[in-house]
Amino acid sequence: MPEPRAIILMGVAGSGKTAVGSRAANRLGWLFLDADDFHPPANVEKMKRGIPLDDNDRAPWLERMHAELRRQIDEGHSDV
Repeated sequence: MPEPRAIILMGVAGSGKTAVGSRAANRLGWLFLDADDFHPPANVEKMKRGIPLDDNDRAPWLERMHAELRRQIDEGHSDV
């Protein structure tokens, strides 16, 4: 079995990360994880109201994404 890997796509809002990432994951047969799904409810509410997130808002979001990527890789899964 090949070594599990992760591809991380980054870019500004509306640049097509979800479209490209989900297509790449599908083509590779990997799991697609959308970073937006890892925001805590307070961040989602701020974004809905047009309030920019600061580093304090982003920290738990980044920690949740890191933990999930680490879990997936530890279980032998590759992810986009």
